[in-house]
Amino acid sequence: MHAVLHALSIAGSMTWEITWALILGFALSAVVQAVVRKSTIVALLGDDRPRTLAVAAGLGAASSSCSYAAVALARSLFRKGANFTAAMAFEIASTNLVVELGVILALLMGWQFTAAEFIGGPIMIIMLAVLFRLFLRDKLVRQAREQAERGLAGSMEGHATMDMSVHREGSFTRRLFSREGLTSTAHVFVMEWAAILRDLVVGLLIAGAIAAWVPDSFWRTFFFDSHPLASKLWGPLVGPLVAIASFVCSIGNVPLAVVLWKGGISFGGVVAFIFADLLILPILNIYRKYYGAKTAAFLLGTFYLAMVIAGYIVEFAFDGLGLIPDQTDAKIPMEGISWNYTTWLNIAFLTLAAALLVRFVRTGGLSMLRMMGGSPDTGHDHPGHTQHPHETGDAHGGHHH
Repeated sequence: MHAVLHALSIAGSMTWEITWALILGFALSAVVQAVVRKSTIVALLGDDRPRTLAVAAGLGAASSSCSYAAVALARSLFRKGANFTAAMAFEIASTNLVVELGVILALLMGWQFTAAEFIGGPIMIIMLAVLFRLFLRDKLVRQAREQAERGLAGSMEGHATMDMSVHREGSFTRRLFSREGLTSTAHVFVMEWAAILRDLVVGLLIAGAIAAWVPDSFWRTFFFDSHPLASKLWGPLVGPLVAIASFVCSIGNVPLAVVLWKGGISFGGVVAFIFADLLILPILNIYRKYYGAKTAAFLLGTFYLAMVIAGYIVEFAFDGLGLIPDQTDAKIPMEGISWNYTTWLNIAFLTLAAALLVRFVRTGGLSMLRMMGGSPDTGHDHPGHTQHPHETGDAHGGHHH
């Protein structure tokens, strides 16, 4: 019993540390999604030129940070005519270059990891674009498009296809602070939470359990902690493999990254591990449904290579600049709640979250929540605009294993 409580207390302390940061990140993301239309996005992603990929990364960074929703949205962009490489760049950015991920990394691991994430993310996109240029054949893209057109449901489909942006005209601030803008922001905010909540909770619980039950000596041996060069070379290769097996997507894998870092994985290994949320087993299965088995295997190979290379570049660049933090300073938050800035920030942001939640419930949000599973072909629109989509799948996108 003591062991279980120990694991839960670690998970609880981590949760308390990052609550305000999550709310801040999702609120910012909701604001952008409330004001930027999805149709605008497709129009900007027509080819795989560097400029287009930069735009894809920027738009991805401002979109949903739930890996399932990002993957579903990338397919819906691809089906509407976006370039395949650009759609994948968008997908990588929306799980790896989002504000909330950066803030949480800084809180739990140190600003160096946030910097590594935002530098490594674009490197991964560049590497992927190069690999696609070299190895992606038109025939495979055609097969992927045919499979995508079949519209097999993956997960969080409804969430990905809903365009909850404000339809009125006017400046950014006018649209945002209009009644419709505030409602839209509240809806996106709550839907985002609903989308990642399960993975976040699972991630925190797994991290708590591993931190409490797996001795550090196991990780030290596994990551070649006593051989500096071997450790640097091994980390980025093995980081994504640990992630693939861990089943935790999106922000849920940061708590586990803390445990691995404390256990001795290399700096580049942490970065590659965090990038690998798009290769976890449930998502590989969704790629298979979306684009066919061949394309899924192609994505697994190219994504993995791009992650490993990005991990190496970040490792050696940061090492050369003396920016890698000392592993012995790594600590897993254990202190729980005390009167400090975290508590004040949590109170402030929980109040904001409560206000958005009340607005969500009072403006018909609950019926939308039931459509998050959705089917990929329904043109979801903001409630009260046009049609209501049919309901398929379960309430949370059917990604229960």
